[in-house]
Amino acid sequence: MILVTGGAGYIGSHTVKALKAAGLDPVIFDNFSTGHRSFVKNTAAFEGDICNPADLEKAFSIYTIDGVLHFAGKALVGESAEKPELYQQTNVVGGMNLLTAMKNHGVRHFIFSSTCATYGEPEQVPIPEDHPQKPINVYGQTKLDFERALKAFHADYGIAYLSLRYFNAAGADADGEFGEDHTPETHLIPLTMQAAAGDRPEVKIFGTDYPTPDGTCLRDYIHVSDLARAHVMGLQLLMKNRISSQAINLGTGYGYSVREVIEAVRRVTGRDFIVRETARRPGDPPKLIASADRAKAVLGWTAKESDIENIVSSAWNWYQRLNAPSVPAR
Repeated sequence: MILVTGGAGYIGSHTVKALKAAGLDPVIFDNFSTGHRSFVKNTAAFEGDICNPADLEKAFSIYTIDGVLHFAGKALVGESAEKPELYQQTNVVGGMNLLTAMKNHGVRHFIFSSTCATYGEPEQVPIPEDHPQKPINVYGQTKLDFERALKAFHADYGIAYLSLRYFNAAGADADGEFGEDHTPETHLIPLTMQAAAGDRPEVKIFGTDYPTPDGTCLRDYIHVSDLARAHVMGLQLLMKNRISSQAINLGTGYGYSVREVIEAVRRVTGRDFIVRETARRPGDPPKLIASADRAKAVLGWTAKESDIENIVSSAWNWYQRLNAPSVPAR
């Protein structure tokens, strides 16, 4: 079986579905603090917390685990500045608890949900995997700290791993089963959906004077289903000993600006809404775009569903389904 920590969350749920489609047998491990019980669909699930070693020990004793996909963790940049101890405890200590459980039970294959936030301010764009890692927030620092711990467990105990560094995950499952449902919501596309639906008074653009074609930040958006597929491909190759342990970027190699995303939402939804331009936020680099060469060379993977129109269309379909009025039972 494949243990999927955070398997009831946004990216985890899509990956559980992809694992099942590939003929693998996932088991979800989630404390449901941010994950959704409704995302557990005919899949084995264990309610537990990576910060509690006893929970992990019990899960590894109940199930015969062949590999681990690790999505569980804290991922809000602003919150990480306010609660650094929470991020250290969850993202670093919790992750090491998981690696210890793997070591104790002889599990040797691990895929880590990492982030481009480990790079910090980019010195070159597109960003390659050997770019210096100088995170500028606590969230990125804890992800980097765990990447380093993972390297140590690989060297000392032979745990084979991939650190998959995402850029901007977006979109929703084509079948409408899963999508973004965060509280609070911080991502541009769902925030713009809320404005288009009339559930938010406006959408803000933070900074219009960046050195980019239209003055707004450029980001590399990758469809969540493309991300899920990369995890499954990486795990299968790792378990067959066909690739070595390493870090791999997951992105498209192309950036969309904030204005381009907003216009895509207007086109797809057919709705207009208020857009307010305001000052830059501290710590927002002008461009965050992945070099996707290693993913193609090592995994044989390229993004197939990450055109901005497809991302926005799938997200809008999910948003409408999520917020559809319920019909009273007769």
